[in-house]
Amino acid sequence: MKGLFISFEGTEGSGKTTQVALLAESLRDWGRRVRVVREPGGTPIGEEIRHTLKHSQQNQAMAWETELLLMNASRAQLVREVIRPALAAGEIVLCDRFADSTIAYQGYGRGLDLEIVRQVIQIAVGDTKPDLTLLLDVPPGVSRERLRSRQATLPFLRDRIEEADAAFFERVARGYRAIAAAEPQRVRVIDATGSVEQVRAAIWREVAPLVALKAT
Repeated sequence: MKGLFISFEGTEGSGKTTQVALLAESLRDWGRRVRVVREPGGTPIGEEIRHTLKHSQQNQAMAWETELLLMNASRAQLVREVIRPALAAGEIVLCDRFADSTIAYQGYGRGLDLEIVRQVIQIAVGDTKPDLTLLLDVPPGVSRERLRSRQATLPFLRDRIEEADAAFFERVARGYRAIAAAEPQRVRVIDATGSVEQVRAAIWREVAPLVALKAT
């Protein structure tokens, strides 16, 4: 039985990582085998790239084109080393960010040519595309407030991408809206301004029918 590929998307502070973990728990309770991965990262090579992209003290001069290529180098490794084998084994793969993030962040946010961005993504992913994408939507102001709260309460770990200004994240949000409008069958927008349990329930309403269909 072929597996199921579900990606989570959203701006900073949308609650993706929490909801990925909760959905994995629900699916395992249903008796499904679940693989949770993240981008950038998810493999030993990808985690090295993640550090270079986000946390290294040596990355301040990184060009946007370098960022684009490194993101997709990590993605190419994740697809081939983890995602494709897991899907072939019938697992449900939950990915905390995937190709839509690159369109939103490097395309709309950084202002790189969208056609070039899509071509680079195609090299990285080939035919491996999500069956369902859950876009956790919060207004930019809520995103900024949650980001400030997270940075104040968690042990500090520098994130170069989070250092961008408000205008950058507004462009990212606009990119996500464009992606959702272009592919409404794949991309389901989830209002992520509610409680954790409210968002969890909204996600389950989207996921449960698809999982049930795949099981038949």
